[in-house]
Amino acid sequence: MKNSLIYYSVGPLLYCPANNEKIASSLINQKFGDGYSLSMCLEDTINDSCVAEAESQLVKSIKTLYTARSAAQFFMPKLFIRVRNPVQITFLIECLGEAAELVCGFIAPKFSLENADEYLDTMQKINVRRDSAIYFMPILESPCIVNLSRRAEVLYSLKEKLDDAAKLVLNIRVGGNDLCNIFGFRRHSDESIHKITPIANIFSDIITVFGTDYVVSGPVWEYYNGEGWESGLQNELKDDRLCGFIGKTVIHPKQIRLVNEAYKVTQKDFDDAKAILGWDSASASLVAGSAAKERMNEYKTHCNWAQKTMMLAQTYGVS
Repeated sequence: MKNSLIYYSVGPLLYCPANNEKIASSLINQKFGDGYSLSMCLEDTINDSCVAEAESQLVKSIKTLYTARSAAQFFMPKLFIRVRNPVQITFLIECLGEAAELVCGFIAPKFSLENADEYLDTMQKINVRRDSAIYFMPILESPCIVNLSRRAEVLYSLKEKLDDAAKLVLNIRVGGNDLCNIFGFRRHSDESIHKITPIANIFSDIITVFGTDYVVSGPVWEYYNGEGWESGLQNELKDDRLCGFIGKTVIHPKQIRLVNEAYKVTQKDFDDAKAILGWDSASASLVAGSAAKERMNEYKTHCNWAQKTMMLAQTYGVS
């Protein structure tokens, strides 16, 4: 299990097209508030014929932010770039020059056995002789993980490859909409993706394979307006958290607050986690009633939960 706060700190990951000409000024003027990360997307949100223009605008935006930081104070989110292929990573790092310092990591859509080696080799190379890491976040959303007869083999093979660069793997992400598209599914604002059994089964397998060693982030929620969108997001976040996901992809600033609230730790959980981690392992008894005297705490069976709970408390706070 990841034992550093950096892996829990992505939080709500706000997506925006990389060709958005206003993104730099929006960040400088703190239009979206704080408490989020940002992904500048060069993949699905960009027309295939406009990639070069989007790359140029992305580089311009990041260089603008890099210059602005020396002149003004503003919240700078963890900044990620969602690329189309590994070659784009090297190209963008070269184009950004010193401004690459602002890039926290790269996101690889449709991560698969066919592109894993090239992505990971590229990430290792760009991290050579760097003072601070540039992280990697693969998205599991390809049709290859839908095939039930090969799913376990594919997922474990991908994990084996990622384990060789584990320190650079910030999160494992899941492409809920891409997986739904394969089946022709789309949930409404009052429906949780975890109720769509074929998708929930894929998610369960991903958590089973990766969840003991990596932070796995929840799928995108596409509703940001209209009746019931907030309660729908809150319900899905509750399912996300119960099923082992931490953080979530968001597509509108209005969603940021709800994600941050959902991952706050309750005072009861915080108190119990603190008691469990402070347990005297030499004690004859490794079981006791909770601080609120409502449930049983066991050191041997709750220590991993307690460690994760304290990481979440430090990242999101205590409610």
